[in-house]
Amino acid sequence: MQILITPRSFGKNNPELFDILTQAGLDIIRNDTGAILSEAAMEEKLAGCSGLIVGVDPVTQKVLDAAPNLQAIAKYGVGLDNIDLNYCAKRGIKVSRTIGANSNAVADFTFTLMLAVARKAMLINTKCHAHDWTKITSLDIYGKTLGIIGLGAVGKCVAKRAQGFSMQVLAYDVQQDPAYAKDHNIRYTTLEELLQQSDVVTLHAQLTSANEKLINAERLALMKPTAILINTARGGLIDEDALLNALQNNALYGAGLDVFCEEPPLNPTWYTLENVVMGSHCSSSTLGATATMGHMACSNLLRDLGLA
Repeated sequence: MQILITPRSFGKNNPELFDILTQAGLDIIRNDTGAILSEAAMEEKLAGCSGLIVGVDPVTQKVLDAAPNLQAIAKYGVGLDNIDLNYCAKRGIKVSRTIGANSNAVADFTFTLMLAVARKAMLINTKCHAHDWTKITSLDIYGKTLGIIGLGAVGKCVAKRAQGFSMQVLAYDVQQDPAYAKDHNIRYTTLEELLQQSDVVTLHAQLTSANEKLINAERLALMKPTAILINTARGGLIDEDALLNALQNNALYGAGLDVFCEEPPLNPTWYTLENVVMGSHCSSSTLGATATMGHMACSNLLRDLGLA
């Protein structure tokens, strides 16, 4: 029985993951490109497979049609927007994800981006390496207001970290957890109020057709000119053209972005802005998180293939 594994970090520091799968009788096909697979590459590699461990590579109806033997998909992560779930359900393909495995890692990186943008750490570092010791004034984070869009597993981990910075925490989510919010001094608001009042806005929502380009030009205009926008969720949550315009015109203080609609982003303007700190979709790429995600993905796949 063949399976395809696409995530680049899978087993990189945990080779025992491959042993777990081969000892279960599976023949492994790996992503040897060093990049996210294209739709065409997915069709080719997945053709004879019964199982798939996938990252952010496209699992479209076209890809699924090329894999008539596919029985199970184990997402190496939690976002399922790259998988055609409706078609999987129609085909009877089981889909799992590694809920909670990377929440703390993503929350840590969220704060990394927040602090890096607020304190202009990248700009200061670049100037210091060029022997320029000019003093650069930046923003405070301690005691400010943090707006969390999507108070799920990652959002809650971010809120816990914000407590250490004595931040006031606002939250917007279509599915609320009032008891948790009350216990952790979090106030639910409308999206508009959150954007207007927050000094930092961080996105932790899943990407769906309903919230694509949730942060658009109109909503960016509600934010303070001293505000920071952080995205470690999905690039499609933001209208990137509108955000670029806001950043170029100093309508926002800055942005920390680990995700883009196209990765790497195609628009060359992104690479010229000093008020943007960029990531390579690496917020969950820690030794601990990748190990946990890997083991969970293996367990989920073996279970759904009837091998555990």
